[in-house]
Amino acid sequence: MIKEFKEFIMRGNVMDLAVGVIIGGAFTAIVNSLVGDVIGPVIGMICGGIDFSGISVTVGSAELLIGNFIQAVINFLLVALCVFILIKSVNKAAGLAKKKEEAPAEEAPAAPTQEELLTQIRDILSEKK
Repeated sequence: MIKEFKEFIMRGNVMDLAVGVIIGGAFTAIVNSLVGDVIGPVIGMICGGIDFSGISVTVGSAELLIGNFIQAVINFLLVALCVFILIKSVNKAAGLAKKKEEAPAEEAPAAPTQEELLTQIRDILSEKK
């Protein structure tokens, strides 16, 4: 059982997934900082510093924090927009690099065939006569 588990863990897919999760965690911190520290304050200035987190509705003895939900949806949309723009930029850069890599090298002019050379020699000799 230990041998099978070791084989399972050492598969390429599992290792790729582990790396993806670790990179994703680090990337999440970057995107959250971008949204919270850069984009959020700019949008707050544009909207007049609106903070939805204070909106709530009381139903019986329960308090529904609708404002927190609205704020979470706005944060999600901002994060999704940032990730979309980032992925689109990375894909465009990768596409440009791929096009540059795949660009065909300029081909040298094709050398004349033996038949064409013989025809040229024949024509030159006939002109000299």
